[in-house]
Amino acid sequence: MQTKRLGKSAISVSKICMGTMTFGSQADEAAAFRILDKSLDAGINFFDTAENYPVPPREEWAGRTEEIVGRWLKTKRRDEVILATKVSGPSHGWIKSSQRAGMTALDRHNVVRAIEASLTRLGTDYIDLYQTHWPDHGGRYEEALGALDDLIHEGKVRIIGCSNETTWGLMNSLAVSDREGFARYDTIQNNYSLNNRRFEDELAQACRQEGVSLIPYSPLAGGVLSGKYNGGATPEGARFSNYIKLGGRQAVMAGRFINEKSIASTERFQAIAAEAGMSVVTLATAWSKQPDFVASTIVGATSEDQLDDIIAAGDVTLDDDVLKKIDAVSKAFLYPMG
Repeated sequence: MQTKRLGKSAISVSKICMGTMTFGSQADEAAAFRILDKSLDAGINFFDTAENYPVPPREEWAGRTEEIVGRWLKTKRRDEVILATKVSGPSHGWIKSSQRAGMTALDRHNVVRAIEASLTRLGTDYIDLYQTHWPDHGGRYEEALGALDDLIHEGKVRIIGCSNETTWGLMNSLAVSDREGFARYDTIQNNYSLNNRRFEDELAQACRQEGVSLIPYSPLAGGVLSGKYNGGATPEGARFSNYIKLGGRQAVMAGRFINEKSIASTERFQAIAAEAGMSVVTLATAWSKQPDFVASTIVGATSEDQLDDIIAAGDVTLDDDVLKKIDAVSKAFLYPMG
């Protein structure tokens, strides 16, 4: 399994990271343990969770994923696992957190309460990578970054990162840290896949120049790139099949991932993968971890059987011919997810 440094930090991780957002909703604890064990055995040492998991957020589920990961972690040597989690962003925006009665914010009060609760659920005294789950562009970045910096000095956190950030938000954060002498973000966790290459427009260059690593999530575009939604299919138990039934915000999200352009591009990528002698899951995962600004790509699973094609991408480097064919599809279907 290939490895890479997170930003300019001392932490190196496997270039595939196991995400956990379905643990406690789509995957029960026994299934989660099998997925985590198989991942670690395959050389994946990087695991990502959040206080707001599992998804979709529900108050009765709040923190369940961290509790599952924490019980699994007790069966391992703590030092062999690089553990990432997140503090919820403000609940007055596009999403309401399931934590703290939906009154979350990126202030010192919430950061302190969040880390203490996460440490308890995870059964550890430190987090390797602590991230803001989504930003508050109207708030004071100094307050959140000051609180995060204190956590590093207290030994509760090793490095910090952000998630779902814009170019302005990332650069503003780094400027505040430099001005105030706070720890800088070493990572940014944003959506990035063959069906969503918007990160390359501006954020990629900011990461290159500032020494920040992308740890992309949803490299399979929410499972769409596996082909399981082709032809209008809505497989039973699949994430977006469930979201369509739920309606509201979840159905809107499903429509962003599953649409005419995204399905058409997926079919093209399947043909490229077949010609290259690999599954489209392996192709998409390998592609997402290959750019120079990426440290590790976050994958997900609801059963251990789904891991084989993902793990196969661990040591795959796509050649120039395959990359050119992929770029041609991306030009033919610009921004399939809008």
